[in-house]
Amino acid sequence: MTATRGVNSSSQQQPRLYVAFELGWSEWKLAFSPGGGVPARLRSIRARDLSGLAKEIAKAKQRFELPEDTPVHTCYEAGRDGFWLHRYLSSQGIDNLVVDSASIEVSRRARRAKSDRLDARKLLAQLVRHHGGEKRVWSVVVVPGVAEEDKRQLHREMLALKGERTEHVNRIKGLLATCGLAVEVDGQFVLRLEQLRTWDGQPVPVELQARLRREFARWQLIDEQIGELDQQRLQRIRQSPAKEMKKVRQLLQVAGVGVNSAWLFVHELFGWRRFQNRRQLGALAGLAPTPYQSGQSNHEQGISKAGNPRLRAMLVEIAWGWLRWQPGSRLSRWYHERFGKGTSRYRRVGIVALARKLLVALWR
Repeated sequence: MTATRGVNSSSQQQPRLYVAFELGWSEWKLAFSPGGGVPARLRSIRARDLSGLAKEIAKAKQRFELPEDTPVHTCYEAGRDGFWLHRYLSSQGIDNLVVDSASIEVSRRARRAKSDRLDARKLLAQLVRHHGGEKRVWSVVVVPGVAEEDKRQLHREMLALKGERTEHVNRIKGLLATCGLAVEVDGQFVLRLEQLRTWDGQPVPVELQARLRREFARWQLIDEQIGELDQQRLQRIRQSPAKEMKKVRQLLQVAGVGVNSAWLFVHELFGWRRFQNRRQLGALAGLAPTPYQSGQSNHEQGISKAGNPRLRAMLVEIAWGWLRWQPGSRLSRWYHERFGKGTSRYRRVGIVALARKLLVALWR
């Protein structure tokens, strides 16, 4: 208690309580400290036990002899739990940060000790450093509003369904390949399946046909759901007076930008985020450069790929389409002058650079 009193006496002007969360599925690890080098107080509670969390915060204030109205600063890593905990903490008057997991400092040892307790301690130490004035401790996630987050469900579900549909198509083709057959998967697949013959003139085996029909039924269900989502999206674009729909319609006027890309750009990027400069924009898309310099070694490692993967993939796709649909634009001329005469690998590197420039141009 002597060390605790010493810290409180030196920080009477503005005492604070720092709390770091290590979120598990069944249990949460909590690390408490008033800062000033005081060892962390570690506690465990049941996951999502908000009443237990409030009790532990009150106990920590008593343990560190802090007033009841002491400001509380918390943090946790962005992950499966999303942003609901951030919204709850904010509603309780607690200053919370959602931290990008990839930006947290880790030891470079080949083998390092790792546990939830160690992670909580590490996160707590970085939280104290952050509030102590260090600006590059980590990257903080911008939390969307409930409405903005909910509007991202449609296109994210559609992307997931398209991936599942591709898996079913590949599985059907792979099963038929074991019989030496190659067939396109569409609405007439079942009719063609009955007419298929293997190398010796025999029909596809009975059990394999049954499995293929079940696999095709799952493909049909997903294909119908994708069609329904697509119709909902088109109806909103045509009829909705919402501000984000106006931005989607504005992007659709640009040659080379289609419905998928315009919707994705607005709901993941332009609809609610705010950027101070183009570096922040490029970092969000994972298109920021990553230089490496050590002694005499000095080279570029390529883009970071630390941002939004959906956005980055779409930007690269749009960049290729931009060269086709807008060959006379300033960006297309820049690409051809700098990368057009290079090797195929050099052109692929150039398309990433074009994607970043195109993102900045659309933002502006």
